[in-house]
Amino acid sequence: MYGIRLLMGCEMNILDCHGTLDLTEDYIDYLDLKIAGIHGAWYQGGTKEENTQGMINVIKHPKMHIISHPGDGSAELDFEKLVLAAKEAHTLLEINNHSLAPQRKKSVARDNNLELLRLCKKHDVPTILGSDAHITFQIADYERLYPLLSETDFPDELIMNYWPDKFFDYLGINREV
Repeated sequence: MYGIRLLMGCEMNILDCHGTLDLTEDYIDYLDLKIAGIHGAWYQGGTKEENTQGMINVIKHPKMHIISHPGDGSAELDFEKLVLAAKEAHTLLEINNHSLAPQRKKSVARDNNLELLRLCKKHDVPTILGSDAHITFQIADYERLYPLLSETDFPDELIMNYWPDKFFDYLGINREV
């Protein structure tokens, strides 16, 4: 409509170290865009290794497109393993603006997201910026991310927000309406 394609999507909860999702495959099949992330209230975590393996299981899910805010500190993770798994599976790791908001009190989010950006750059892995808007005026607000992109000299070519055609192709999403 008006030159804008709307995608039906959902941010699912990763529930445990096995990578169990809170939506069944039947519901997942209805979605155009599949996103999953760890949210503290619903996550039954484990060790760093267990958390990492559970997230890798989700990254490798054949229908998954994006892992939301892996760097926000909701679970301790091995970021290099995640980046390499994301590269292999063509799953994007989100760098999340709202995780850096002072009121969120995510003390490790800045350093974690810097590490993720450095690793994505090192391994030539595309990423996606997320505003995680909680109100309309926050939509597409990446103000807290720009300093991180600058600090890591992160290449524009790896930011999928800038390249809609590459985004669809990379994730294997049909661009036709």
